[in-house]
Amino acid sequence: MSYGRRIAWLSSTNQKEKRRIIKSKNIVLFDMDGTLTPPRMEFDRTLLEPLRELTQYAQIGIVTGSDFDYVNQQMGYVIKHSELVYCMHILPCNGTKWYPPLYSLGDSHCLKHEADMRLALGSDTYRKLMLILLEQQLHFAENNIPLTGQFIQYRGSMINWCPIGRSATSEDRKRFVQHDKEKNQRLHYLNKVRRRLSLQGLDKYITCTLGGDTSFDIYPTGWDKTYALRHFEDKGVWFVGDRCDKDGNDKQIYDALSTLGRSYKTDSIAKTKEIIETITAHFQSKENTNG
Repeated sequence: MSYGRRIAWLSSTNQKEKRRIIKSKNIVLFDMDGTLTPPRMEFDRTLLEPLRELTQYAQIGIVTGSDFDYVNQQMGYVIKHSELVYCMHILPCNGTKWYPPLYSLGDSHCLKHEADMRLALGSDTYRKLMLILLEQQLHFAENNIPLTGQFIQYRGSMINWCPIGRSATSEDRKRFVQHDKEKNQRLHYLNKVRRRLSLQGLDKYITCTLGGDTSFDIYPTGWDKTYALRHFEDKGVWFVGDRCDKDGNDKQIYDALSTLGRSYKTDSIAKTKEIIETITAHFQSKENTNG
């Protein structure tokens, strides 16, 4: 019997909605910005049907450097209106936070796991890190870039440093992205932060990578997106992301799963759609082979 026919439908508490239980040992994890959504934009609904087909064979998850509030903003349509939430794990801050699937639409997500960056690093190390970032923000601000607000955002288990500010408008972001392509400023400051960490003997404990199109992700070493794999040690895990190259925040998990042939790099929403269809076809073929 196929996984599709093994889907069980259970009545929810209000008897108006159904929960779909996927009996699969596979899960496909997706990056969010640049993979399921344009950067800092809403979910691209052209992916809805391919994801529905995929969830006949596997659970899905969103592993992102963003915190839950950004996931809720960008994936709001899926969270509020789609049955995908019944088999969708939300893994903010590189998976150091974990919200399992909902039981029914309208329920609130419950935090099952959370890590504490300040506790892991210690107050002295954390303070030194913040001073480095504040220093580099001042230097970065001397460049001809937009400046808005919320430049350094503490997310509990990681820090997001955005030189133009998380309050930037779409136009601000476009201007900065173009500036960064021309001047390669983020890579320059990434190397500066890494050198400062090394000089203070902190590079063994703290990792800094590029995050999305406009920011940096900073976290305790080992708390990259491979952290999310800890939650699914009993499953076969696949990954799809766009920042899989050197200094990108998808590289570690992409590399970890590439040896198994279970990681894919995307560069557009259209490419993500193709990848989802490829993974679904793999599961279908495997199911047919197993009878």
